[in-house]
Amino acid sequence: MSLEKEFLAELIDAITNDRLTLPTLPEVALKIREAVNDPEVSSGNLAGVIGQDAALAARIIKVANSPLIRGAVIVDNLQLAITRMGITFVRNLATGLAMEQMFQATHDAVDRRLRASWQHSLDVASISHVLASNFTQLKPDQATLAGLVHEIGILPILTLAEENPQILEHEEVLDKIINRLHGKVGRAILKAWEFPDELRAVPLGCTDFTRNESPTADYVDVVTVAKLQSYAEGENPYADLDTSTVPAFQKLGLAHQTEVFMVDELAVEVEETKQALL
Repeated sequence: MSLEKEFLAELIDAITNDRLTLPTLPEVALKIREAVNDPEVSSGNLAGVIGQDAALAARIIKVANSPLIRGAVIVDNLQLAITRMGITFVRNLATGLAMEQMFQATHDAVDRRLRASWQHSLDVASISHVLASNFTQLKPDQATLAGLVHEIGILPILTLAEENPQILEHEEVLDKIINRLHGKVGRAILKAWEFPDELRAVPLGCTDFTRNESPTADYVDVVTVAKLQSYAEGENPYADLDTSTVPAFQKLGLAHQTEVFMVDELAVEVEETKQALL
């Protein structure tokens, strides 16, 4: 049995028999979710939870003062930042940002791949935010979170690969396996995390370029278009795809030739969003 088939068989068996170790949400994200689920939660209560992670608190305040929110007055504390953005927005933002710590590893090759995936997810999330804001009735903060989690399925695959050093020496083989299965694994992770159905569909659905399940755009459609537009020239693995056949473009009301980076106002918004998330 070839190395590819051997690793693939092991991975599929682990998925099929629920033996694949799925990552858990960072503790701070779980605490935030628990707090927000309390109907009596206040911005002060939520600030107390987020404030336990100083780095995350600073990033929330940074976003509140960014062009993304466009507040008239600078806020200098977490409670005011939460009041400005709203509890649901902050929950989605904090959940997404807290996941960055998961995209790291001790093995150099795995760490490199995970960090590259996180940077790509930031790009997709930024474009998703702008697309949702300008072309849909969807919530931009939810679209941002959808972009941040669309490659979450890569994590346990690379964890398993770390236990099989041979596969790490064959990058093309590993790429094929990741492309084939990370969507299915991602869907399982978001189910385990109790994400809503509209987000669970994103990891697997965003690379199904024939998907046409609803008459109006959903979060899968937004991430699909964002993903196709996120790659630098010469680096797009979908360069040969005829985007005129991708229903997601039509549902967003976008001509398939439209590139967000070629529309000045949209390009500025994308860059502002990305800088706010960094």
